[in-house]
Amino acid sequence: MIASWPLKEKYMLMKKYKDLDRVLLVDDEMSTNFLHRKIVQTSNIDVDVKTISSAFEALEYLKLMYEDKENQAEIKPGIIFLDINMPGMNGWEFMKEYKKLDLYKRAKIVVIMLTTSLNPDDEELAAKDNEIVTFMHKPLTRESFSKIASKYFELDSEG
Repeated sequence: MIASWPLKEKYMLMKKYKDLDRVLLVDDEMSTNFLHRKIVQTSNIDVDVKTISSAFEALEYLKLMYEDKENQAEIKPGIIFLDINMPGMNGWEFMKEYKKLDLYKRAKIVVIMLTTSLNPDDEELAAKDNEIVTFMHKPLTRESFSKIASKYFELDSEG
């Protein structure tokens, strides 16, 4: 007898959320980006995933998305998963610069600190930052990603 459940799972309808077309993973650890990309891609949510390995590059990506005509076709992220501890510019420095972006560049972007930090000060700082919706410990899971998507985005009835 051939088991049918893998085929059923493979062909399940993907959920589509309004304003959630891309997830931006910002982490200097390539293995973490690889793992989190796979988790998002297998979460049964129709979303593109972009990984960037430095906070500075992520900030430049967000700036250029609106300023350079060639990049205007880029998909705006609905969620940014941001690591804290990165070389060069860390997550807190990223947030300081992120807040300087025009409001329309930040509109409808959910920023989540996703970190291995056990420092309670980091969690407290994140709670006080109105641009950060939550503080999470790595690794990201399919369940936590699905909960975030359904909490902050409306299900697209056409998707």
